[in-house]
Amino acid sequence: MKNLLKCGLALAAAFSLAACSGGSQSEDTTKIGIIQLAEHPALDQAYEGFMDGLKEAGYTEENTTFDYQNASNDLSNCDTIAQKLVNDGDDLIYAIATPAAQSVANQTTEIPVIVSAVTDPAASGLLEDNEKPGGNVTGASDLTPVEEQIDLLQQLLPDAKKVAVMYCSSEDNSKIQAEMAEEALDAAGLEWQEATVADSSSIQQVTESLIGNVDAIYIPTDNLLAEGMSAVAQVSNANGIPCIVGESGMVENGGLATYGIDYYELGKLAAKQAVDILNGDTTAAETPVAYLAAEDCVLTINKSVADELGIEIPEDLAKDAEMVETAS
Repeated sequence: MKNLLKCGLALAAAFSLAACSGGSQSEDTTKIGIIQLAEHPALDQAYEGFMDGLKEAGYTEENTTFDYQNASNDLSNCDTIAQKLVNDGDDLIYAIATPAAQSVANQTTEIPVIVSAVTDPAASGLLEDNEKPGGNVTGASDLTPVEEQIDLLQQLLPDAKKVAVMYCSSEDNSKIQAEMAEEALDAAGLEWQEATVADSSSIQQVTESLIGNVDAIYIPTDNLLAEGMSAVAQVSNANGIPCIVGESGMVENGGLATYGIDYYELGKLAAKQAVDILNGDTTAAETPVAYLAAEDCVLTINKSVADELGIEIPEDLAKDAEMVETAS
């Protein structure tokens, strides 16, 4: 009897200890994994907007565990991080940029995945259809107004006749935008040539190859070139070749101008999708890919680059633009 009593007391103590040591807390805590391809302004803003959107909806550090991982623009790191987040059993994973999203999608068909900074999730193989995803992946597209960006090029550079379309050949996101830009340039009656880079070490060489051959460079929201924009600008601006780019962070690093989306708002849009899924109001399969409205696009012009290149900014553009200086 004494032995039975001791066993009973020990079991009761064990159950009590288990309850106090976090059993109920773990049930109440949401686990969100975050994988970001690289560190540069656009992707950083997509992360900040997502976090702020979640916190505004009540998902804070007090009730949510956030596991943020940056792959430093290394595809093998993306795979390793994606595997970790899936193995950790996160309730939802937020993937910023196409390669990061593809790595996560290859690792799980169960955990809801919200992507952002992905131009066309369906074309990138992340889901079946942007309107009806049908699986565990959905998100917020960073499809930029490419036609309007080419129109901006013509307004700022009316004498330009030939344009280089520069992008990383291994980024699906960039290939899609490059094709759109080439169609827009054809429609505008401008000549164009492709200028592709494979890695950061080739950026300077490829940019130098354009000297004397083009009047301007168009760069979409390309992750590699966003990270290496200062290397492009150092060569292009010194040789009188202005760059029209995909997002404002690239303007701050030496591009001439953009008419692009607000990545902070993109992150908040992705957060809204995440909250609806976490709250059980919908599923990723039933959530269409979301797009920012036209009013969320921002005209940004680098005044110091315009001055350096002797480009006069039309008054109708100047009055609506956010003017920036090249980042030091």
